[in-house]
Amino acid sequence: MRLSTSSNFTKPDDAFRAIVEAHRGLSDAESADLDAALVLVLANHIGDIEVLRQAIELAKQRMLDGQQQQQQQQ
Repeated sequence: MRLSTSSNFTKPDDAFRAIVEAHRGLSDAESADLDAALVLVLANHIGDIEVLRQAIELAKQRMLDGQQQQQQQQ
């Protein structure tokens, strides 16, 4: 299986909103715990180690790209 990077949601904004709302009222530590739990639940749902590895690499690359953009703006 290959990692899907296009939206699979009919209403992607609703998915984003649900994640943001789940964090409302949480401390930074609680928010980080929620993120970690959500990642583990979704990784288990995927159930494919190669897809999980692809997702990890993509997330790391996006994080690094975002950091580079911030540094260039400073």
